[in-house]
Amino acid sequence: MDLNWSPADLAFRDEVRAFLDAELTPELRATSEKMTSVYSKPEVSLEWQRRLHKRGWLVPSWPVEHGGTGWSVVQRYIFTRELAEAGAPPLSPMGLGMIGPVLLHYGTPEQKATLLPRMFSGEDFWCQGYSEPESGSDLASLRMKAVRDGDHFVCTGTKIWTTHAHYANRMFCLVRTADIGKPQLGITFLLIDMDAPGVSVRPIVSLSGEHIQNQVMFDGVRVPVSNVIGAIDDGWTVAKYLMEFERGGSQYAPGLRTRLARLRRFLRSGEAGETGVGLRHAITDVEQQIDAMDAQELQFMALLSRGGTPGMMASVLKIQGTELSQRLTEIELEASGVYGAAFQPQLTAPGGEVPGFVAPAGNSGVGPAYAAKAAPKYFNDRAGSIYAGTNEIQRNIIYKLLATA
Repeated sequence: MDLNWSPADLAFRDEVRAFLDAELTPELRATSEKMTSVYSKPEVSLEWQRRLHKRGWLVPSWPVEHGGTGWSVVQRYIFTRELAEAGAPPLSPMGLGMIGPVLLHYGTPEQKATLLPRMFSGEDFWCQGYSEPESGSDLASLRMKAVRDGDHFVCTGTKIWTTHAHYANRMFCLVRTADIGKPQLGITFLLIDMDAPGVSVRPIVSLSGEHIQNQVMFDGVRVPVSNVIGAIDDGWTVAKYLMEFERGGSQYAPGLRTRLARLRRFLRSGEAGETGVGLRHAITDVEQQIDAMDAQELQFMALLSRGGTPGMMASVLKIQGTELSQRLTEIELEASGVYGAAFQPQLTAPGGEVPGFVAPAGNSGVGPAYAAKAAPKYFNDRAGSIYAGTNEIQRNIIYKLLATA
């Protein structure tokens, strides 16, 4: 791959920068810089989504006939890098990044025609119903039942760790429709209306104090059979396809590099609580790993552009990206010193409400603003090596694929 920008690439980069200068408001930039989670609040992500959709740049990697841009691998890389460097907030991944590619691959023409436009406009906000109280890493052991009743399934059970379920109006969900041998068989991929009778949502407040996760209960919820994606009892195939995009469908390196640059600015500001040699060595080590990951992600994008699927590289990048992010949170917390211990949500941009917290008058705080998000970001990022399949499972996947290659 030629990594030298051509005159056309540089012109494209300037076009992207002009768009960001015009559309990325100071409020959106500030929110991105103060985020304590990988998720922004829906009103933030949807505002940015509307601006990208209006420009036609919402889903660059999708087929052109479904809203894609037709950009080259280099253009997509430039776009991702410029978004990160400009401080654009992330979009909610459950719709455009997960169920969207699944609909393109497995959805019926009617499902695509109905659901994709609503996804683009933000009318539908999605959540993911995979994990259950006793079925997290061992997802195939899920027990939420869906019993056929004419042209409906009647769903009973519960899902847990469901991000932004209290905002979402739609869920893509794995349900048990049959017991027919291997646990991976008899699972169906189903779309559920979160406003349907019998659906209830219970909040889970994280260690950072934020309400991002939820437990969702289903008590006799009726779902049309037409909401099945793929074949009944073969939802595991659809779920595996989706998880490849969940694990490896985004680039980590540009965002990590932007965070590293912010950390260095903080250290140079004179406000940091710790600036020792050990900290500087740790930063250099992380930077070298980000450089290596950047090269891998470029190779990965080239693979996808040739019609390939994420495959094993999804697992590799998921491990590297989440563990590098966790390492960076450790360094950020160390650099913040004693100010990192203060609980100051009013100075941050949480991924959800902070129940029970009352901001002091004038939203005042102590210490540098950068340090206020260090501890919440650290706590939130502990989940990075667990979600989308634990990193231990990813290593098992890599070993099995290499052993059979």
